[in-house]
Amino acid sequence: MNKVIGTGVSRKDGRAKVTGTATYAAEHQIPDLVHGYLVTATIANGQIKSIDTRAAEKAPGVIAVFTHKNVPKMFMPTNDFMTSKIYEARLPLSDDKIHYAGQIVGLVVADTFERSRDAAHLVKVEYTTQQPLVEAKKATFKEAPPQMGEELKFEKGNFAAGAASATPKIEATYKTSTELHAPMEPHAIIAHWQDDQSLTVYEPSQWVLASQRTYAELFGLPTERVRVVTPFLGGAFGCKAFPWPHGVLCAAAARKLQRPLKVVLSRRQMTMNAGHRSETEQTIRLGATADGSLTLIDHDVKSSTSPVDVFAEPCTSITPVMYAAPNLRLKQELAKMNIGTPTFMRAPGENPGLWALESAMDELAWALKIDPVELRLKNEAKEHQRKGLPFSAKHFADCLRVGAEQFGWQDRPKQPRSLTRDGKLVGWGMAAATFPGLRGAASVKVRLLPDGTAHVLTAGNDMGTGAYTVVAATAAEALGLPVEEVRVELGDSLLPDGGIAGGSMMTASLVPAVMSACQQVLKNAKAKTAQEAFATLSQSGRAAYEATASSAPGAETKKWAFQSWGAHFCEVSIDEEIGRLQVTRWVSVMDIGRVINPKTAASQVRGGAIMGIGQALMEECHLDPNIGYPVVYDLATYHFPAHADIPRIQVTFVGEPDLNFNPGGVRGVGEIGITGVSAAIANAVYHATGKRIRDLPITPDKLL
Repeated sequence: MNKVIGTGVSRKDGRAKVTGTATYAAEHQIPDLVHGYLVTATIANGQIKSIDTRAAEKAPGVIAVFTHKNVPKMFMPTNDFMTSKIYEARLPLSDDKIHYAGQIVGLVVADTFERSRDAAHLVKVEYTTQQPLVEAKKATFKEAPPQMGEELKFEKGNFAAGAASATPKIEATYKTSTELHAPMEPHAIIAHWQDDQSLTVYEPSQWVLASQRTYAELFGLPTERVRVVTPFLGGAFGCKAFPWPHGVLCAAAARKLQRPLKVVLSRRQMTMNAGHRSETEQTIRLGATADGSLTLIDHDVKSSTSPVDVFAEPCTSITPVMYAAPNLRLKQELAKMNIGTPTFMRAPGENPGLWALESAMDELAWALKIDPVELRLKNEAKEHQRKGLPFSAKHFADCLRVGAEQFGWQDRPKQPRSLTRDGKLVGWGMAAATFPGLRGAASVKVRLLPDGTAHVLTAGNDMGTGAYTVVAATAAEALGLPVEEVRVELGDSLLPDGGIAGGSMMTASLVPAVMSACQQVLKNAKAKTAQEAFATLSQSGRAAYEATASSAPGAETKKWAFQSWGAHFCEVSIDEEIGRLQVTRWVSVMDIGRVINPKTAASQVRGGAIMGIGQALMEECHLDPNIGYPVVYDLATYHFPAHADIPRIQVTFVGEPDLNFNPGGVRGVGEIGITGVSAAIANAVYHATGKRIRDLPITPDKLL
């Protein structure tokens, strides 16, 4: 038997990326290409009084300047999640109103990037200004509307009675700062029209078929007249699922000019024009009996959105799955502020939601003098308390126990400030991790070729998570081939719809479709293995055997709740005299169903943990209250972890294949790695110092 699944396969795309042959959106070479540079608002609230483009139009190499006065034609798309979607429910340059700092007010097109950029600075805009609202403490919060079809409020049990009888109680408010999207590859697009009736878009897209439908609706085209090409993404994390205003405007301008046009966002432009995670304020109330049995959980959330679209950070989505309580209440509120549109950011909702819940659980454990691991084991939910469905293939308890054993949790001192090393305080902390098991419809084509290789094609794509490798490994095992003999092509809307690379669902969606297509192609070849098929190919003179197969969720969603689980254990070292904190040891244990490729899966968990460390200790975006711009605006001023900030991260997988979920038994791994990380660090800080920090990031001033 050809065993590939479960072995550590090196990345199929690794060589292309390290040698520079992987082609990203802005790198496609198109003849007669011209360049665009955005003009953005310098105020956060008001109206354009006048806009003078004469100097820009006369600048060397300038081809056109677009503003709200000569906006190219475009149409509003359906704008729902499954059909077509733009990140702002307002078309660019559609009026003279300014809703947030950095909003696009113009586009300068020239023969070179440098000339377009220089001319953009010659556009003179006068504004009628109003005081912007950019501080949440001054905002008015209202009940958040449903998001993606789900109400953001829920209640079960007799909450008032449960609250009255609960002893002891924990009530605390936990805050997170605004976090910026900053993938290694900035947002970029090349729009190339052919005879005004067909469009090719080179753009980093997590879902090329949805982008294809969206651009078709934007420009009144049949879907088949639009092609979206995204073979590689340099990171996405939720901010590249749908077109942003710069992409819409670029495509419209390119059509007007009948020239292929490239627009690349600067790092500063990305701070307001490419999404972010909203700041949150969460109040958690926990009630329990003296032995640690939870009697109530109350979770209230406040977050902010833009005047031009609605997005609530869905922090309460995670609460019903974690810990059982007879009385449960969830509520979310939302405020409109003069900020760019927030959007999905790795583990949207689950990440900040677990920051609050796992911090509160640690506080309860200390109040009851119960081990934090034991408190979680005691209150583990057996079913999804909102859906009323049992969990499938759940091994959360194994994650806790294996993690505790690997970390040496049993040796943890039971009092804060009781562990020191080299004159520094040392603390141990832990927190749970979880993310829903999601999958979507996906289609895959498999071809067996006379040269003894297999070719797998799907429009699903790889944003750095390892999809090329997972698809190749799955096909190699199903066909009985070495993985080196499988070629994978992804990220082109001409290929079968592979679904979205988001929600940690790409692997769970693609693997069953790949398995089915491989089985079908062998059936078509009347062979048991690819080697048998190759033999008949050479005899028949055929160009290839091929088959296309699809996979989609079914009746299992009515029987089970699907969730991945995990636990993080960490050690921190703190020098109180200077407020210096270092994460010195890390253990993560994950239950994600069958692990197709442990090498890339562990890399995903490590990447998530590193992002979580950044959130916990560094990432923070403040807005100037007068002009609404971020006071941090590039990779030097917005702080991320460096190698020196990160210890060795030990990753272990436990559990079994979740065959109730899909035929491959696989669930996603991308986003679970970040969930619970910030809480584990804050809990370790409390163990080290006795200080309970409830406001992220944990900067040195909070430790002094």
